[in-house]
Amino acid sequence: MSKIEVNTVEPQCGTTLTLGGSGDTVTLGSGASQTGFGRTGTVDWQTSIKTAASFTAANGEGYFVDTSSNAVTANLPAGSVGAIVAFKDYAQNFDSNNLTIAANGSEKIEGLTSDKVLNTEGIAVTAIYGDATKGWQFVNSNEVINAITYVTASGGTETTSGDFKIHTFTGPGNFTVTCAGSAAGSNTVEYIVVGGGGSGGGGYYGGGGGAGGFRFASPSLAPATYPAKPLAAPAGLPVPAQTYPITVGAGATSQPSPCTQGNDGSVSTFSSISSAGGGGGGHWGNGAPVAPTRPGRPGGSGGGSGSNNDPSSAPGPTVGGTGNTPPVSPAQGKDGGNGCKSSPSGPNSTAPSAGGGGAIAAGGNFTPGPGGPGAGGVGGAGGGVPNAFGTSGQNCGSNYYFSGGGAGAGSNSTDNVGGLGGGGKGGRYLSPLPASNYAAAGTTNTGGGGGGMITPAPASGAGGSGIVIIRYKFQN
Repeated sequence: MSKIEVNTVEPQCGTTLTLGGSGDTVTLGSGASQTGFGRTGTVDWQTSIKTAASFTAANGEGYFVDTSSNAVTANLPAGSVGAIVAFKDYAQNFDSNNLTIAANGSEKIEGLTSDKVLNTEGIAVTAIYGDATKGWQFVNSNEVINAITYVTASGGTETTSGDFKIHTFTGPGNFTVTCAGSAAGSNTVEYIVVGGGGSGGGGYYGGGGGAGGFRFASPSLAPATYPAKPLAAPAGLPVPAQTYPITVGAGATSQPSPCTQGNDGSVSTFSSISSAGGGGGGHWGNGAPVAPTRPGRPGGSGGGSGSNNDPSSAPGPTVGGTGNTPPVSPAQGKDGGNGCKSSPSGPNSTAPSAGGGGAIAAGGNFTPGPGGPGAGGVGGAGGGVPNAFGTSGQNCGSNYYFSGGGAGAGSNSTDNVGGLGGGGKGGRYLSPLPASNYAAAGTTNTGGGGGGMITPAPASGAGGSGIVIIRYKFQN
């Protein structure tokens, strides 16, 4: 074999130099390297199959990745112009367990500093580093490579729970979204939107105020069972990047008049979600025919009805206000309870009034003595959510409750109980009447209804203000 030793080989003329003849192979010696030729656009495929949860790729190498047992993350090498790596779905499982291609530090992939997800069965991709502007780019795949981005937002009181961020609004404000996210990360938000509670009705035995409407969505927590689950919307809410004004409904003011219905709570809003204020409770009174103000008022949950204590008036009960008004699906609340016509009249009659409706239960009907002291109807139960939504609401065990109905007023001390979720207790008759027997207000920022008035107390219970809570995944 002949051997030629030279430092430089140049063409005799022109600019083209040919090494070897047609069909020949030109081989570099063992340990030799080349510069100036550039890459051929190929990689050296590694025979060791990658199955670990993560590994770091090296320039010039291709990897068969097996995600049969778990998802895998491949960390890209530091970018240098012309660097090349490749990946192949070894076991046809990327659609079940994804391969995430992670950017290295501040490196870009397709112009973004976000990870990419391969979730197509059997896919193979090659990535080449072009420059600092676009970074790594995929050059031989027609598949869309999903970016892992998350919802990014600000506003309200911000806390975190695991991989989720929570924004709590106890008053008006703005929820400002700067990144809408992606399906590979997060691109929807979960929410609790609670309207302001209605106030209790006036009179000897006023009806309890209805709870503010309760609207709730949390797909990430399904199929766990918790008290609000029957009212949970099946999907989260997309949030394109913009500012979303938040309205937190005020609780209804108390009712000082003994012959007037309670007041309605105010609406709470976030994006396309609106929760109505609770309906005011009906009032108790004498007189025929039955006054139109004795029934409870409609609302997110309906107000409880007052009772009629006039033997000469038309027979039959008075009805509670209609819940889920205006109607939405899932329903935002329940009806108020029904009152009654009683005889004989007087503070120890069988004429207690009904409780206001709550998020997941109707208000309790009047409870006759009979022939003696009667109990006001209990407030309807509110909806409970896990503490993954923070610690707002009325705590009971591992859940926090919202939108409990206010209780109706009565003469029995044991049953005039507001609904779980901030509902106020109803007034209880006693002569002389101590302040401890007055109707109670709904709890602030729960949407609880106020308790029904007991005469001669100065007023019914006011409704509790509402709340808006927004939750979304912000990291993995």
